[in-house]
Amino acid sequence: MHKAARDKFNESFSTEKYQNLVAEINQEFPGKLDFRIAESPIFIDRELKTKFLMAANDVISGIKKKDFKEKTEAAIPPEYRFKNESENPHFLCLDFAIAKDQDGNLEPQLIELQGFASLFAYQNYLAGKYKKFFDVSAAHSPYFNKLNAFTYMNKVEKVLKPNSSKNTILLEVYPDKQKTRLDFEITKTYWGIETVCLSKVFVKAGLLYYKNGDDEIQIDRVYNRVIFDEIEKLYPELKINIDILKDADVEWITHPHWFYRVSKFCMPLLKSKYIPESKYLDKLDAYPEDLENYVLKPLFSFAGSGVNLSPTAADLDKIADKQNYILQRKVQYEPVVEKPDGTLIKTEVRLLFTWPEGKNHPELLTNLARLSQGEMIGVAYNKDFDWVGSSSAFVETD
Repeated sequence: MHKAARDKFNESFSTEKYQNLVAEINQEFPGKLDFRIAESPIFIDRELKTKFLMAANDVISGIKKKDFKEKTEAAIPPEYRFKNESENPHFLCLDFAIAKDQDGNLEPQLIELQGFASLFAYQNYLAGKYKKFFDVSAAHSPYFNKLNAFTYMNKVEKVLKPNSSKNTILLEVYPDKQKTRLDFEITKTYWGIETVCLSKVFVKAGLLYYKNGDDEIQIDRVYNRVIFDEIEKLYPELKINIDILKDADVEWITHPHWFYRVSKFCMPLLKSKYIPESKYLDKLDAYPEDLENYVLKPLFSFAGSGVNLSPTAADLDKIADKQNYILQRKVQYEPVVEKPDGTLIKTEVRLLFTWPEGKNHPELLTNLARLSQGEMIGVAYNKDFDWVGSSSAFVETD
């Protein structure tokens, strides 16, 4: 971590400034902020940044292997197969814990990954707020590859709206109830993309539409934010709308199949010193002798739901659908973010990529960071703690 940048920020910090930051967000987007914003970004030096880039490259190399689609075909549930799968995921998100290696040096360790969109609008917005309200080192940036706020927004827009004559919508389930609704509003502000509830989509003459007042508007491209396998459990009344989408001749950004392919399902297929050992539960001949060093994770869950940090053999024996779980070697998060009072906080960084059509490699654009004083990050921030929640990483520029 970058000590000089941290000291500079901490000297400029005050609770009043933080409260003003949050108040301005609530003023600009009333009623949309439904999660905790951390008091501080994190500051990454050039050495650790290089390790993040190496770790990401190891993951991407695994995804680009010729047999990756074949090996991940079983991840896609038969009931959630859709037309027009893209060659690659338009979005790629890699979650890394900041940990220590055997020599005591900081390094990233992969926790999760997803071929699915994240908060691409909100993170750009939040980084600007940190720079406005606090003293952020000019030698650090929330972007990679020499991007700035303008070029970043242009890069994302080219993926979301490569053809301006076609209509792109952001698709979600009951978007006004989602914790990520702030990102939806900023997406509309930045790129003019309307958010449409899955319940409002209908088919006419083989084409997809939604209604805006009395107007029927054709949908050409779907910026997908729907996690389909959650719908039957939470919103069974929307099953018919899923059936409409299955045969729809629309362009998906990104296609729903990539949510399943690039997920915890593929972690046992990836090898790197930055990727903790992972095993399919149903493929084990015997449980690991050091089971206390593993975490049990359901293959498809959101925000850490269903994770067992201390599984026992009895816990594993009780699982009927073992094919839906992995055991992943535990990662020891290293507290590295220093508060003004000297307390150290754990952190996790999500690298955010786009993968434009026709490109051989995804493009690393920015990041999302999260701070926590708990055992898990990104599940539920304890509101009794300060210096936890959604954040950004500012990396040392070249």
